[in-house]
Parts: sequence; C-alpha cells; structure tokens
Amino acid sequence: MISCPSLHYTYGGMYYENHSFERVSKVKSAYCAGSVLAASPREGLGERLRSGRDGRVLLGISLSYHEGYDAMSSSPIIEKSLATPHLSEPRKSPELNEPDPGSEREEHGHGVEWAELVRIGFVALAAAAVWFRLWEPFPHISVIGIAATLIGGYPIFKEAFENIVERKMTMELSMTIALLSALAIGEFFTALVITGFVLAAEVLEGLTVGRGRRAIQSLLDFLPRIVAVRRNDQVVEVASDQVQVGDTVIVKPGGHVPVDGVVLGGRSFVEQAAITGEAMPVEKTPGDVVYAGTINQSGALEIGAQKLGRDTTFGRIIEAVERAEKSRAPIQKTADRLAGYLVYFALGAAVLTFIITHNVRSTISVVIVAGACGIAAGTPLAILGAIGRAAHQGAIIKGGLYLEALAAVDTVLLDKTGTLTFGTPQIREVISANGFAERQIIAAASIAERKSEHPLAKAVVARATELAIPLEEPDEFSYTPGRGVRVSYQGEEILVGSLALLVEHGMTRGLPADGNGAAGASEVYVARAGQVLGSIRIADVLRPEAKNAVAAMRQMGLRTVLLSGDTQAATSSVGRDLGVNEVVGGLMPEQKAKWVTELRRKGRNVAMVGDGINDAPALVEANVGIAMGSGTDVARESADVILIGSDLSKLVETLRLARSCRGIIMQNFVGTLVVDSIGVGMAALGFLNPLLAAFIHVTSELAFILNSTRLLPRGAESGR
Repeated sequence: MISCPSLHYTYGGMYYENHSFERVSKVKSAYCAGSVLAASPREGLGERLRSGRDGRVLLGISLSYHEGYDAMSSSPIIEKSLATPHLSEPRKSPELNEPDPGSEREEHGHGVEWAELVRIGFVALAAAAVWFRLWEPFPHISVIGIAATLIGGYPIFKEAFENIVERKMTMELSMTIALLSALAIGEFFTALVITGFVLAAEVLEGLTVGRGRRAIQSLLDFLPRIVAVRRNDQVVEVASDQVQVGDTVIVKPGGHVPVDGVVLGGRSFVEQAAITGEAMPVEKTPGDVVYAGTINQSGALEIGAQKLGRDTTFGRIIEAVERAEKSRAPIQKTADRLAGYLVYFALGAAVLTFIITHNVRSTISVVIVAGACGIAAGTPLAILGAIGRAAHQGAIIKGGLYLEALAAVDTVLLDKTGTLTFGTPQIREVISANGFAERQIIAAASIAERKSEHPLAKAVVARATELAIPLEEPDEFSYTPGRGVRVSYQGEEILVGSLALLVEHGMTRGLPADGNGAAGASEVYVARAGQVLGSIRIADVLRPEAKNAVAAMRQMGLRTVLLSGDTQAATSSVGRDLGVNEVVGGLMPEQKAKWVTELRRKGRNVAMVGDGINDAPALVEANVGIAMGSGTDVARESADVILIGSDLSKLVETLRLARSCRGIIMQNFVGTLVVDSIGVGMAALGFLNPLLAAFIHVTSELAFILNSTRLLPRGAESGR
C-alpha cells in the first residue's frame, strides 16, 4: 500500500497540507479504488498551526511519504525541509527544489513507481512464457503461471484480504475470486493477462488522477516565503509569517503579492487571473486593492497589508478546497452505495450463471466484466475538479454539498446595491425642504453617515468632502437595517434614511416632494432637531456585466428575482434595465429571509446573491448563499459560495460548472450501469471470454474516469 507525496506548508500562521489525491490503496484502479480521492480525517490541506523550537510558527514546505497509510489511521511522516527561495519568488513544488528520489518520481512519473513498471513487465514476460510453454515441468499445472499471478497480483490479493477482515465487499474481492477461479480451472494465461490489465490500468488511472492532484496543488504555488517590508524607513526581508497587518510590503516586478491589501505607492499591472479569473492584467494605482497570490508584472508596488494568511482571499480558496476534500456531497454517498451494489450484483449474477450454465469460464467473465470505479473514483474526482476550476475562475465553493445544490438551483434572488451595482452610488440631486440650503442638508447627513458602512453613506461623505464640509463624529450612533441611521450630535438628533424612518419619529410635515426614485435613484431623507431638512437622491451604477449575466441565467431556465431594501420605484427601474422576472423593493432583512423561506416551501431551489449585513439572513436561509467578494465579512461568512472579483459573469460560469459536474457524474452513473448490465448479460450467455471481459472492464472504467477529468483546471489555468 503506497501513498503519493503530499505537499504541506505554513503561511501567515496557516498550516496547509495537500492530500487532495491521497492514494489510499495501490491497486484500486480498474477493479476499483484506484487512486480514489480520500483525505485523512486527521490531516488535510487546511489550516493547522505548528510550532518550531523557538516557539514561532514554522514556515516552509515539506514532502511527506505515507507508507502503509490507512484511511482511518494516522501515518508516519518523514519531513524534508526545502531551501528558502529568492525574494518574492513563488514557492515551488517539492520535486523542483530537492533531488529526492520520491520527488523525482512524482515529477516524472506522477506517482508511478519503478516497482509498478517492474511488476507489469514481470507479468507480461510470464504471460509470454506460459503462452510459448517455455518451461512446463508438469503437464496440467503451470508453475510460471501460478507464481507470476500470485506475485504480480499481490496488491489485489492483499487488498481483498484486508476487505475480508473489515467485512467489506469490494471489487478487489470479486477480482480475487475470478483470478483464483481461473487458476483453478487451468486458465493460467488468462489469469496473467487479466492481472496485467489490472496493473496497467491502475498506472494509467494513477496518471489521470495525478493530473487532478497537480491541478489542485498548483493553488499552493502562488505565495513567496520571504517578503520585503518597509520598517523604520528601511526595507528589510522577513519571513512571510512575520508580516503584520499594517506593514508596508514591497513587491518588485515579477514578484508575487504576499498579502491582501491596498496599494500605497507605485503603479503597475497585476495578473490576478489565478484569484479572480480575469484574463487580462489589471492596472493598480494607489488606493486599489490587491490580492495575495497575484503577480506584479511591470512596476514596483508598495502595499499596505490588511489581511494575512488564512484571512486572505488565497487562504479562503485553500480552505474551500479543504472543505471539498473533507465534506462528502450526497451524490458521493450515492456513488459509494451504487458501487457496493454493483459488486453484489456481479457476484450474484456469477452464481446464477454457474447454476444455469455450469460454465466456469462464463462465470469468471461475469465477475470480471462488472466494475464500479467509474462512479466510485470518478464522482469525487469530478467534484474536486469542479471546485478547483471554480477557484481558478474566481469563485470559492465551500464544499461538494454546495456544488451539488448549485446544480439544482432553479431560482436566483439578487440583491441590488453592491451586487447588481458597484455599491458606489453618486448624488444626483439635493432637494430642499423648509428653505434649508444644500450645504446644511449635506452637513447634517455627513454627521449621521460618518460611521455608516452603507454604500449610500459613502456618497454623502464624498459630497461633503467636495464641499469642504468638516466631517464630524456623532456622539451616539444607531443603525436600523432597511430604515436608516439615527445619531446624536451636540444634543441634537439627526435622522438620515427612508421616509418610513421619519414617519416613525413623527415627522410627516414639510417633507420634500417624493421623487419616487426617479430614473432609479434612491431617496434619502434628512432631519435634524425635529425638522425635515430635505432629501438626497442617490443613484448607483450598474455593473457592466449585470445585464448579460441576468440574460444568461434566464437562458439557462433560471427564474431571477430582484430583492432590495430600496424603494419599490428605484428597484423597479433597475429591474426593468436588467430584465429580471420579478422585482420586490422596500424589504427589511427579515423580509428577504422570509421570501427565501416561502420560495423553498413551494419547492423551489433558491440561490441568494448578496453582499451586505442585511443580506446575511437570506444567504443563510437559501439552498445556496452566494456573496460578492467585495461585500461585508458577515455576508462572506454566511455564504456558501464567494465571488472573489465580484463579477456576476463568474456566477453564471459557476452555475454552468455545477450543472456540468452533475451531468458528468450522471453520465458515469448511467454509463456504468449500461456497460455492466450488457457486459454481464453477454458474459453469462458465453459471448465474452475472461480476456475480453477484462478489456471491456478496464477501458470502460478509464473512459468514465477520463470523463470526470474534463472538469479539472486546464493547464493554462493551473499554471498561472
């Protein structure tokens, strides 16, 4: 029983270990279990702190081999530290840093060992010797055939014995029965050829699944281990785990950004395709946001560190892949059950065939032709591949459960501000009431909105800055979602929000004319010291991809509904521009959640897309909650999927990817059932000999597994 090397490292206090494609058993290939995806329950690609002798978190990459690994037990680890790479160079894979034999095997053979090739060659030579009868001391017994089958098929027999001890019914056990039966009736050449098929197929499958492991492992290659930081007016090089929030990080051209932060100085183009999925490099100037793991292309950048390690976008991607490894989607459990049923089906059909025909060759062929690897190994490979590709394209899916739920979504609820719009609205008009000037209205509103995080508040503060109005801090501050802000300043009460907020406080006289959200603008009312000062009409800017994204979702047969806390008039204006199926405005956070609950009660599968604190209840209530990457921490934590670049086109791609994943898994399910049913029938009727049955089994299983690899990130993606 041999395991693939696993990559693990620590970054910013975060310990990662990649067991994405742990080889639970050497021969679980064509007969099944070959290179199935499994993660140790005690170890994963996720975070874990480790301390060095000096008490600090260790930083580095180590390569571990897990000999004799069992899926339910821990394994010994031999760690080999790697040399520190150059400043701002990405961490390289172990096989590129250390001339370790295992590493070389991983690089060139992708998990294929010389022992595997020697075993296959040995079986092939033995089969040729038996065919040409080179040495047959006994007339009816082939010493070479028996010895070579037992030696070459040792991994199969060993796995079968372990399954018997654990009282499990697997394909290894059924194949062991078939091989021993072939030897018993003197089909020595047949037994050797079948063994060779199994071993060769296992190698091919290992290479295929190894591609998936490398695609996910490529996520680990985007961070530097040594970082240049400006401290005390000097640039010093420190280990990445010593970078602190607030540090000024220097990233040279060609270097990888080590933190999430804001550009403080410099100008450059940054390739962030691996994080946000954007195809072209994005220009970064002071004030722009950059992500850990992206590549600085042209000029040097000074970046103010805001998020480190597990809190970065990169860290969330890694955690998403870990969740995908550890969590089991319902369809994976179905796949496991179906695989078990197929084993019982094959053995039952074999018994029935022998009872009816008394033909041992046909009975052996029945056992051999049936297989379940296409679903047992293909299903988790498809799920992990889909989540890995989504991460490369700019969407974090927090587990296979949510990927499966995404595929079933038939209704998409969309928040307006910050989701369909940029969340950076601008003031269109200031309407006076009772003779107050614009400057007075903006001054009062800016005091109330000074501490608010609402996008409309930013527009008010920006206008106050333009008018050179001092930004004053309120004495007391309270925010009511869906209503507005109430503050106290120098003994005066200031209200800024919806009309309903003013009505609640008894202010119904002297209101300005209601613009009804003219041209999609939101009406924000301002009152101070019991008097209505006026209102501010603020309009947001639609995201350029929003209309096409909504159109694409409707083409997919999805019902789109726009939910907003803004006025019905303003929401309807945006809804008409986008072409959504339904528009509902004036909703409180709990009313949004109630909408989700009601739709689910009617049997709809709901995805809620939002970005703010007021969207969190609906995100939690939905079948799948989807948060914009630019949204609040509360929204991102409440969501099951995060759109890193806040690009709605990525939402469409993710929905399509989820459906593709489900389609591929169902293709594998149906294909396996059809091939096994037809194969068992033909074998029972004597149309398939054991050799042909083995060939059909191997080729069909590999075809289904290759079908699952279609979802793995392409070379261009994973290599970025």
